[in-house]
Amino acid sequence: MGMLGLAPFCDCPAIRFWSAGPWSWCLQHRWAATSAYLSSPLVAPWFAIVNVMVGYLVIVNVLVPITYWTDVYHAKTFPIFSTKFFTRSGQLYDITAVVNNNFELDLEAYKRNGPIHLSTSFAIAYGLGFAAIAATLTMEKIWQRYRASLKEKPDVHTCLMRNYPDIPQWWFFLLLVVTIGITIASFESYKHQLQLPWWGVIFACAVASFFTLPIGVITATTNQTPGLNIITEYIMGYLLPGKPIANVCFKTYGYISMTQAIAFLQDFKLGHYMKVPPRSMFIVQVVGTIVAGIVNTGVAWWLLSTIKNICDKTQLPPGSPWTCPTDTIFFDASVTWGLVGPKRIFGSLREYSKMRWFFLGGCCKADSGAPSVPCKTLRGDAP
Repeated sequence: MGMLGLAPFCDCPAIRFWSAGPWSWCLQHRWAATSAYLSSPLVAPWFAIVNVMVGYLVIVNVLVPITYWTDVYHAKTFPIFSTKFFTRSGQLYDITAVVNNNFELDLEAYKRNGPIHLSTSFAIAYGLGFAAIAATLTMEKIWQRYRASLKEKPDVHTCLMRNYPDIPQWWFFLLLVVTIGITIASFESYKHQLQLPWWGVIFACAVASFFTLPIGVITATTNQTPGLNIITEYIMGYLLPGKPIANVCFKTYGYISMTQAIAFLQDFKLGHYMKVPPRSMFIVQVVGTIVAGIVNTGVAWWLLSTIKNICDKTQLPPGSPWTCPTDTIFFDASVTWGLVGPKRIFGSLREYSKMRWFFLGGCCKADSGAPSVPCKTLRGDAP
């Protein structure tokens, strides 16, 4: 039986009650549409559902249209919703024209082609990403909940799980050392192709480790997992500008490692409630990860070598399913942060420099009526 809900941009059998240009809302009962923007509503708390819904309405139906129609950053020159890059005149930016044979930025060609421009929705999405990461680090309640968890008494589930032998700490340390060692060896062996030096791997692992705690708290309380994609791209874009492959690799080991750590904890939490022996969970996770990595790599390589023009929309026939939307976003991000670099897009003398104010906006995000530490400092009432 379906669930009644609101679906944005609805193009399905439903009761359409509001439509204006690109914005359309309708009342529908399809589970796939209802759970599309927040996964299953059965596992997300009510306040998180309302928060996402209100945020979506404010951003997509208020902020984006106002920014577009007031022509902020020459918004009317470009499509309102697009993840592509454009020239000042509104033409698609030819990325291949500014890349040299070493997959690095050709500065002379970039000067001839001019700076990259973003659509309204894409620019705002980056700004919101800045705000989200700043809010994650400065929300007092996150750190309060962490400190409180250290003093809590074990519940009945923890008491029952103590009947099983615990996982030795050296299992985790051994796995950490082996995986980092293999990764560094791989990057040093292919340093010219992957562009990321050995210290970049260690730095990426440190970033993932640092953010696992605050983002884990957010995930546990809201069923929402903020991403580290923008902040990892931003950092490496400044450290190694003009090297897109290095940027992608750093993001993978900094952002995806954190995401996998959260998924690892989620599985352990489920096993904790189901009373599965911890050591069995650990072994299954490690073996499953190895098998999945081999299978995914093999399938991806097979697809890339057998499907002609895969991921290239301009060369694929109409209706082809091999458009790779997620991979296209990954590529676009490597261009923004790795090839061109944040200094040439969001730097102090560039067109999108004011987007950095979103960092301060995220710091001043209210947390249950209590401003975060940086906001208190600006007001002068910090302890």
